[in-house]
Amino acid sequence: MRLATIQTPAGPRAAVLQGEDYIDLHATRSDLAPRVRELLAAGPDMLRNVAEVAARPDAVRYPAASVKLLAPIPDPPKVICIGLNYRDHATESGAPIPREPVLFSKFATAIIGPGQAIRLPAVSREVDYEAELVLVVGKKGRRLSAAAALDHLAGCTIGHDVSARDWQLKKDGRQWLAGKTFDTFAPIGPVLVTMDELNDPHSLSIRLRLNGQTMQDSNTRQMIFRAGDLLAYISQVVTLEPGDLIFTGTPSGVGFTRKPPVFLKDGDVVEIEIEKIGILRNPVVQE
Repeated sequence: MRLATIQTPAGPRAAVLQGEDYIDLHATRSDLAPRVRELLAAGPDMLRNVAEVAARPDAVRYPAASVKLLAPIPDPPKVICIGLNYRDHATESGAPIPREPVLFSKFATAIIGPGQAIRLPAVSREVDYEAELVLVVGKKGRRLSAAAALDHLAGCTIGHDVSARDWQLKKDGRQWLAGKTFDTFAPIGPVLVTMDELNDPHSLSIRLRLNGQTMQDSNTRQMIFRAGDLLAYISQVVTLEPGDLIFTGTPSGVGFTRKPPVFLKDGDVVEIEIEKIGILRNPVVQE
């Protein structure tokens, strides 16, 4: 199942992609929640209802070619990110291979959807790109085992961990949070693909193109810590909640390690493509 949030005349609505159309679930059946994370929180029975609604001939449809997609989860309770989770990226960064997940966070104000502009802040001159697979939590949980944690995974989407390197790496104390969470620094989308369709999140090609040029080209099998391990580790610290987003790290090829360095600039277009999920495309503008 491919869930999305679309802009409709009635406002943002949870939708499911069915063929060449997006189905407005709440408009078709008013007892269905209007937000994707509320659908996830309602559990597996609700997702079965979604599938039934999508198949109805009287479903409220919008052509995919003309619909405006928003972030599939525009209002996550938490955005948790994993640093240095690809062996080749840790090596290119000059960092030791981590022995346990490296956690940091972004605020929900960083979230934007497909086609929305990444705004380069006036106070940074070194804004970098990072393609990432994003785990979407579907069920509340605390202190989980790695095996149990996978049952709490609703699906995956594409994420862009935009990073102001001069703030992250050159400020006193290394301001990871500040460097990672400027407004618009967490594009996600275009859809949330549920686990029944995605199957294995650890064998997906992942690529980032900057103005059509491939900058990152890898596979999620290169992740050091897998989905169950990440969810279990995080759940020892905080309670996982439906709609939480877990950015799982980026492969090699980021801008600040290149010689000369490559940073985002006004007028750029970034595309991130992950197998079985789609393409997340965002323009870049100077603030």
